[in-house]
Amino acid sequence: MITPQTIEQIKSRIDIIDIIGEYVKLKKRGSNYIGLCPFHNEKTPSFSVSASKELYKCFGCGKSGNAITFLMEHDKLSYVETLKWLAAKYNITIEETETSAEQKIIVQTADSLYAINKFANDFFVQELWQETEGQQIALTYLQERGFRDDTIKKFQLGYNPKEKDKLAQTLITHQFNKDILPKTGLVVIRNNDEWTDNYRGRIIFPIHNNTGKIIGFGARVIGQADKAPKYINTPENEIYVKSKILYGLYFARTVIAKEDECLLVEGYTDVISLHQAGIENVVASGGTSLTSEQLRLIKKYTNNLTIIYDGDMAGVKAALRGLDMALEEGLNVKLVLIPDNEDPDSYVNKTGTTVFKQFIAQHKKDFIIFQLEVMLKDAGNDITQKNNVVNNIAATLSKINRAEDFTKLHEYIRQCAELLKIDEAGLTNLVNKVKQEKQLKENKRASLADALQQIPEQEETIPTETLLLNEDEVYEKNMLRVLLEYGLQQKDETQSVANYIFDSLNNFRFDNALYSTIYQEYQELYGLGKEPDTKTFLYHKEEAVRNVIINIIAQPYELSPRWDEKLPGMNIVNRDVSLHDIDISISYFKLRKIKKMFRENQQDLEAATSIEEQLKLIAVHKFLKEEEIAITKHLGTVIIK
Repeated sequence: MITPQTIEQIKSRIDIIDIIGEYVKLKKRGSNYIGLCPFHNEKTPSFSVSASKELYKCFGCGKSGNAITFLMEHDKLSYVETLKWLAAKYNITIEETETSAEQKIIVQTADSLYAINKFANDFFVQELWQETEGQQIALTYLQERGFRDDTIKKFQLGYNPKEKDKLAQTLITHQFNKDILPKTGLVVIRNNDEWTDNYRGRIIFPIHNNTGKIIGFGARVIGQADKAPKYINTPENEIYVKSKILYGLYFARTVIAKEDECLLVEGYTDVISLHQAGIENVVASGGTSLTSEQLRLIKKYTNNLTIIYDGDMAGVKAALRGLDMALEEGLNVKLVLIPDNEDPDSYVNKTGTTVFKQFIAQHKKDFIIFQLEVMLKDAGNDITQKNNVVNNIAATLSKINRAEDFTKLHEYIRQCAELLKIDEAGLTNLVNKVKQEKQLKENKRASLADALQQIPEQEETIPTETLLLNEDEVYEKNMLRVLLEYGLQQKDETQSVANYIFDSLNNFRFDNALYSTIYQEYQELYGLGKEPDTKTFLYHKEEAVRNVIINIIAQPYELSPRWDEKLPGMNIVNRDVSLHDIDISISYFKLRKIKKMFRENQQDLEAATSIEEQLKLIAVHKFLKEEEIAITKHLGTVIIK
C-alpha cells in the first residue's frame, strides 16, 4: 500500500487546472475556469474548475469532485492507479508499506516486464522509421494499406527486423534481466544459450493497459503468411492476461464513455482504420470469444455494446455462444454484419466514415433476436430442432435475472414468442422453470451453511419522511460552510472562529447524520492541533463526504469585479463580511433548532400525565422562549462591520 506520507505529498503537488486542462479546453472567467463538460455533450460551457478550492463541478450534468476523482471518473482508473499516475507526473517517489517477500517479487517482475516492453517498443519504432529495412518493407506496407503517418505514430506501431537476434542482443547489451526476458515473448533461448528474436520480419502492434503502459505485443507477418502464423502474441505473464485485455481500450475509453457505446471488432487493423476514420469508440477482442473480464471492462464505460463482424457466419455462431455472459453483466448487445466478405478495416476505407456510420446505425440487430433467427434458419422444418431452439432461447433469456431488467426480459419474451409462433405465457413459464431449476442445482451444490448465507435479508423499509428534504438541512449545511470557510481565522484576540462555533453550538446537534459526522471529524482534527479546511474533506476517503463538501463550496455564479468599478467606494466584491456571516449563520441555526425543540416540547406537554412532568416541561418552554426572543432581538440589531 502507498504510505500516507506519499499520498499527502502527491496531494500537495496537484494542480487541478494543469490536470483537467489536459482533457478540457479551459477559459478563465473570474476566479474560476470554465469549459465544455467532458462527461456529457453540451454546446454551452457549464463545467467549472476552481483552482483555489481545488474542485470541479458541472452545473449541467452534476458531475463534481477533485483532481483525483476526475482522473478516476474520466480515465476509469482505480484510486491506487490514479495516485501512481500523479506520482509519475510530478516525479514523486512512491513509498509503500511493508510487503511480503512474495509480493515484492511479483511487483519487481511486473516492473521489469514494463521496462523491457517500453524499451523494446522504442526499438521497434526506431527500426520502422529510421532504418532502411523498416522503411522499405514495413512502413511502405502500412502506407499502402492506407494508414497515415500520424495514425501509425499514435498507435506506436513498429517493426522487428529480419536479423536473427538484433533485439535480443540490444536487450542484453542494456543489461536487462535474462531471467525475465523469455517471459516477454520477445526473445527465446535455443541450444541453452542462443538468444533469438521471436518476431523477426513482422510489424509490431503494442498493446496498452488503461494507463497507457505497454503490457504486450501482437506481431503480424507482412503480406500473406505461408506456414508461419499470421499473428504471434505475447504469452501470458504477470502483466499480460489475454482474457482481461481489449486492444485499443486505452485510446477509446473516454470516447466510449462520452458516446455511451462501445464498438467491438476482431482485429488490430480494424481498430486502427476506424480510429483513422474518426470512429474512436472502438476496441478489438483479438479474435477470441469475449470473456466475462472483457465484458466488465466495457461495462466500466458503457452498458451498450455493438459487435461488428464480417460476413463469416461460422465465426459469428462461435462468438454468439459466448455472449450469454453479456446478459448476466447487464449489457445491451447489438450485432452488425459487414457485407460482401468485407471486414471493418476494408469496408470503412471503401465507403468512407459517413456511409460506414450510417450502415452501422441502420443494420444493428439485437443479439438475442439475431441468435434466434440464426437458430431458426438452421432448424428449418425439423420439429425436434425447433423444440431445441425453444429450449435454448429460454436458457438464454433465463440469464436476464436482474430486477432492473424485468421490463426488458418481458419484451424479449414477447418478441421471441412471436418469432417462434408459440404462446407468450408458455415461453414465460419455460423461462421461469429454467431459472428455478438453475437455482435448485446451485442450492444442491451449496452446503447448508452456504445455503443459509444465500437467503436474502428482508428489505429495509425506508420511512417516507426521510425521502423528503428536511428544511433544517439547509441551515446545517450553511453552518458547515461557515466552519470550513472561516474556522481557522481568529474571531478576536481570545479565540478562533472554530472554537467560537464549538462553544456556540455546544447544546445543539446536527440532525443530518453525514453533516454531524463531518462536524465531529472537524472538531477531532482541530482538537489534535491540525488545521482542517475544505481541502481536508475534499480528498476524504468517503465519496459521500466529498460530495457534501463540493455541494457546499461550489457555486455556479460569483460576484463580478466590475461591481466595484460601477459603484466606486462601496467595496462590494472585496468587503470582509466574515464576522457577520458567522454571527448570522449561528443565530439562524440555533433559532431553527429551538423552533424544533418547541414542537417536540409541546408534544411532550400534551402527552404528560403528571403535574410534576407538566411543570418541568413548562419551565423548558419558558427557557426556550427566552432564548428565541434573545436570538430574534440579536438578529434584528446585527450590524455589518
